[in-house]
Amino acid sequence: MAYYGKCIETVMKHLDRFQPKKDSPEQFLEAVANSLQTLSPQKQAFIMEILSGCLEYRKLLTIVVDAFYVRDGRLCPRADYSLFEGSNAPGGDPSILLPRPRPLPPVICYLATFQLEELGFQLFCDVVRSQPVHKVCKFLGFLFSPLNLGSWIKDEWSLVYETSHVKENWIDPLMRWQPEVQELIDQLQGELTSQPSPPKSKAKVTEPKEFSLTTPRPRAIPVPELVPKVAKTRPVPRSTYQPPKEQRLLEMTKRYNRWKAEELLLRANIEELRCAMPRSRGEPPLQGSEKKPRPPLPPRILKTQKLTFYTPNDNAPVKLNTAAILREGALYQRQVENELQRVDRLVGGAGDFSEFLEWQRRMQAKDRVAQLAAGEVRRLRGKLSHEEAALARQQVAQEKRRMAELKKEETAELMQRCAERRLQEEKSMKELVEQVIETQKNVKVAQTELRKGRRRIAQEVTEENRELLQRSTEAAKEEQKRRCDLVSQLRALEFRPTRRGKLVDLTQIPGHGLEGEMSVVELRERLALLKETRRRQEEERRDQIIQGKRAKSQELRDTLEQVVLCRAAMGRSAALRWEEKKARWAAAGAPSQDERVLELQRRIQEKAAERRARAASGHVPAPRAMRPKQRAQLEAQRRLELERSRERWLRAQQPGCGPARRLGAA
Repeated sequence: MAYYGKCIETVMKHLDRFQPKKDSPEQFLEAVANSLQTLSPQKQAFIMEILSGCLEYRKLLTIVVDAFYVRDGRLCPRADYSLFEGSNAPGGDPSILLPRPRPLPPVICYLATFQLEELGFQLFCDVVRSQPVHKVCKFLGFLFSPLNLGSWIKDEWSLVYETSHVKENWIDPLMRWQPEVQELIDQLQGELTSQPSPPKSKAKVTEPKEFSLTTPRPRAIPVPELVPKVAKTRPVPRSTYQPPKEQRLLEMTKRYNRWKAEELLLRANIEELRCAMPRSRGEPPLQGSEKKPRPPLPPRILKTQKLTFYTPNDNAPVKLNTAAILREGALYQRQVENELQRVDRLVGGAGDFSEFLEWQRRMQAKDRVAQLAAGEVRRLRGKLSHEEAALARQQVAQEKRRMAELKKEETAELMQRCAERRLQEEKSMKELVEQVIETQKNVKVAQTELRKGRRRIAQEVTEENRELLQRSTEAAKEEQKRRCDLVSQLRALEFRPTRRGKLVDLTQIPGHGLEGEMSVVELRERLALLKETRRRQEEERRDQIIQGKRAKSQELRDTLEQVVLCRAAMGRSAALRWEEKKARWAAAGAPSQDERVLELQRRIQEKAAERRARAASGHVPAPRAMRPKQRAQLEAQRRLELERSRERWLRAQQPGCGPARRLGAA
């Protein structure tokens, strides 16, 4: 047992030195292995295995030990934290070194969780017996509890590792060893109870001695001090307890404005339809009516003007770049060539496309009629879906009322249950408070022993720090002395005389034996000649570029004149063709009624009647109907947008071989 106690004491000493935020685990283990060279190989292997395991599974061990201190170990001192986990401070903070009254036992939590299968139960019992029995028994009972292993320990470890790995490798083995560990705990607790308590030595009674006190002098009667005269305080002004005048004025203005707005709203609702029955200018007023004083009319609210959308002006000049001018000129040239080829084919006896174009025009008119009918069908379907949605909203409102009544009943029942549960919790809390008061009576003795141990360890740490500080001061003095010697040597080297100047002849050839070797003066002359030659070449190149630009500019001007002429001809031909198409559309007339449109109108009327019947029976507010005037305006706006889109589509569908023909017509 003493062998295991020494090994674990060595492990704890090295774990106290580990700092997770500063030290790397690999470097720390290498340093520990170097410091354990004097021990036997068996001891080294045992110590290094426990030390590396504690560092590797530090997160899992922290979870169990923290929960033990929160639940069952509230009365255990925090100095024994590493007895169960393997780090000196809770949470693994190495900067908080907790004092220990004695060398701590081995890492019980790590050995019981990860090394019980390899060590064997007998060897594990020997390790446990080498530690304080009452502390180890309490922790082993908490760790091997089936309730803890199957519930929160498994869940917390599953957050770090996979659930299947945790259950197979750690939870199941601990559950298998639980009966044997429970027998060991019972055996150790029996040994604790059977040990006789050490006899208490009788304390020496303190013998009181009488104090030798001198007779005090009688106190002198103090002279009363003059009562100072306090200046009269100013009373608190009344405005402190009254609202400010501005706030009252704002409230009065707000009420007056609200009354005025309500009066204007009432008058507007009463006189809303007066514009529907206007009186002619020449009509005389009624004879029997007496002139009554009219109330002042409300201020007329000016409506904002409608938005005006300006169509883009196609005749506005657009500045084109060189590429656009050349591209458009080439396009018009190709169109002219195609038109000439077509004329040649017609002269040679080729057919004309007039019949095909007439057939295409008829088919397009038929397609337009079908499109208008389809648009009307879509509009009526949207209206039908609107009516169906209103019916669905009514059904949803009724269902929500029913669910709200059920929810109120359930809420009342839950409130009653919560009140009963709260009474039970209050009773349990009172019992728990009584238990805590009883346990706090025995804490003072443990606190006194803990203070003594902490004082002793603090003295030891202070002596060690004083020795380390003295050593570091001596080392710093030696380093400072060495640096001063180096600085004096460097300064002596700096003051040595050196030759810095050098005479150079610019007309002399270096004579290195290279091909084309020359002096600096000759090199400068050659560079000046080379610069002059390059300057002349640049001037010639600049003249050529200017001449090319002038020729290109003249060519662009000619192309641009041709493009302007072609555009004017195309615009005139497009205007003539557009007038012809408008005349054909006016002759076509409105689309005829379809069977689908009639069927949808009938279904809409049925749904509207059903919705009104439900609204009258269930008092559900129906959606407000749109006024006829607004509906007519929307219809007119929709038709206008449809015509504009059709015009844009026809402009986009203009044939590509038209420019040359329009040029001929012009």
